[in-house]
Amino acid sequence: MLIGTCLVALGMAANPTLTGDTLSLNEVTVTAIKQSADMRTQATALTVVKREEAERNHVLSAKSVSELAPNLFMPDYGSRMTSTVYVRGIGTRIDQPAVGLTLDNVPVMTKENYDFDLMDISRVEVMRGPQNTLYGRNTLGGVVNIYTLSPLNYQGTRAVVEGASHRTWRAGVSHYRLLGDEVGLSLSAHYGTTGGEFTNRYNGQRCDWERMFSARAKLEWRSHDGWYLSNVASLTLSRQGGYPYEWTETGKIAYNDTCFYRRTSVMDGLTLRHDFDRFTLSGITSYQYIDDNMTLDQDFTERDYFTLTQARREHAVTQDVVARGHNKAEGYNWLAGASGFYRRYTMRAPVDFYDYGIADLIERHANEALPEYPITWDTRSFLLSSEFTSPNWGAALYHESHYNWGQWTFSAGLRIDYEHARLNYHSETHTGYTILVGATGQPFAHELIDIDDKATLDKDFFGILPNVSITWHPWPGKNHTVYAAASRGSKAGGFNTQMFSDVLQQRLMQMMGIGMQYDVDKMVGYKPEKAWNYELGGHFECWGARVQSDLGVFFMDCRDRQLTVFPPGTTTGRMMTNAGKTHSWGAEFAMTVNPTELTHLNISYGFTHATFKDYNDGKADHSGNRVPYAPMHTLFAEASQAFKIGGDANKLLTLAVNTRAAGDIYWDEANTMRQPLYALLGASITWQQKHYSLQLWGRNLTDTQYKTFYFVSIQHHFLQRGHGRSLGATLRLNI
Repeated sequence: MLIGTCLVALGMAANPTLTGDTLSLNEVTVTAIKQSADMRTQATALTVVKREEAERNHVLSAKSVSELAPNLFMPDYGSRMTSTVYVRGIGTRIDQPAVGLTLDNVPVMTKENYDFDLMDISRVEVMRGPQNTLYGRNTLGGVVNIYTLSPLNYQGTRAVVEGASHRTWRAGVSHYRLLGDEVGLSLSAHYGTTGGEFTNRYNGQRCDWERMFSARAKLEWRSHDGWYLSNVASLTLSRQGGYPYEWTETGKIAYNDTCFYRRTSVMDGLTLRHDFDRFTLSGITSYQYIDDNMTLDQDFTERDYFTLTQARREHAVTQDVVARGHNKAEGYNWLAGASGFYRRYTMRAPVDFYDYGIADLIERHANEALPEYPITWDTRSFLLSSEFTSPNWGAALYHESHYNWGQWTFSAGLRIDYEHARLNYHSETHTGYTILVGATGQPFAHELIDIDDKATLDKDFFGILPNVSITWHPWPGKNHTVYAAASRGSKAGGFNTQMFSDVLQQRLMQMMGIGMQYDVDKMVGYKPEKAWNYELGGHFECWGARVQSDLGVFFMDCRDRQLTVFPPGTTTGRMMTNAGKTHSWGAEFAMTVNPTELTHLNISYGFTHATFKDYNDGKADHSGNRVPYAPMHTLFAEASQAFKIGGDANKLLTLAVNTRAAGDIYWDEANTMRQPLYALLGASITWQQKHYSLQLWGRNLTDTQYKTFYFVSIQHHFLQRGHGRSLGATLRLNI
């Protein structure tokens, strides 16, 4: 877009040659803009999932990569809105993510848009540890880069049809073709549906049903004189029930009001690049739109407490300009860039109070405080209304220098980041109650409650994020890398919009002589979370690259840790707060072994010990306790063996077995509740010919019982159980 004009102007004054970093993988070309093509030579903890492995393990989205990379955990609970990611003990349930996500080089701005299904994933990169210097905001724990198949390297039609347990179906088709010698176009559409696995006992209906549709168009142009252009436009629609939360007191999922999540998302990303004589200039421009609605029976019981709606529309524009010197085996290499974003969302977040909620949460507290003059509410329902407008913008400059000296590489980088966040809010409620004389029950007085608050909150965040590393290649000509690295990362600050209903409720109750006084600016705002990460690691290859392994140890010193908590006196709200210090240390190990072209072995294991170094929530000192929701262990192991039928390489029968494991996971800061380590067994058998493959597969074959989420609301304990056994068949066509 804007960067295109600059590139054209520069191109007229140069004599370019095609010398950019491009990594070819079978049918896939991955254009590396911010990292070198051979990432295993860099000082980065890295896991790469290629197309064959992605298809074998049903990797359709970022959430599907959970456990495939050491210490990467994305629990599947709630709905597609709840895309929580934990890496090395870092992560939070709401608001800003700890891990960034890019799709074909374009950053996905909001965490609520992380969970979507894709056709034709060609490669997934998981880089762990702070990646803020190059990738910017919310990459404190790392970044997940997803690339899709290129129409310049594959032409034809692909289709997939799948059926599975719980009335689950999906079907998709994609077409790739060349429009000329240098231009390729792909079009794809994908539809999925599931009847759901969990039943709401109140109405006998499945609560986790879903209907999903997506469509993408990808245009690529690569000229012989050094130009490259890629434009990817996508539309995704998701309609689902979700939120199968079980009340531990009854052991049932049973709530009387509707829960659902609806999302419409539009993204367009333009990448434009040109190779000059001495450097490459790239521009990445995107427009992103999301329109979603989460409506909850927020008490998750059969009683009429209250419901919450959170309906939002967000527009965002991002721009990244990257200049990078051509890579030289010896001497100095460099990269410099500037980036900026603007995002603006509007949100409605009404909370409707009903009869039981009024009686139990308001009238009971008031009457216990002053029994001589009990109260009765005028109506058996009323509305707490909150509306928000939030325009945010940010800008950054960054640079990395690398010096290659024989077997050594010395690197240093710096990012200077500024972000401004504003929140315009309007909260109101109009209701009333009658005061009675306790002895007679006669009306004594009538009180009207009219609250109409409007205000604007502003916050500015400034960060300096450096990194340094030393890399040693011990044996020339061998792909072995040993590195030591230190980097500082951050996760953005912001506002707790979900706290406003609680602020309004407490204000209402305070007018009645009960409740707490909240400082709005203090309660709804939170600071960035920042951490230093120190690690030692290495990437190794042997046996002609048939064996590749990665080893690493790390320590993260995190300050102003962001935690999701329930504030004092709360009944409906939850908030993000900066909770002192945490320390995370651990180790990571990954190995792939391919003794033959038909045999594949893979293991990824991560260990994290994440504890509070300094945290007192006002009720107890939690220092030394485990950080909740982040697993201590993650494991993925897989073995597959293919057999040629009749000696024909185009006719293969592949048997595969795998296991995923995670735990222990603590559910609260006091460490009174936890999910022990659990493992899920999967297997598949695939018959493959030149133009089609049929895979029969199973997940959680042992039907292991485990929990993916646990929380407390209005002093009730709730959990979500993990998915049980699932069997299915997938047919893929390649024409």
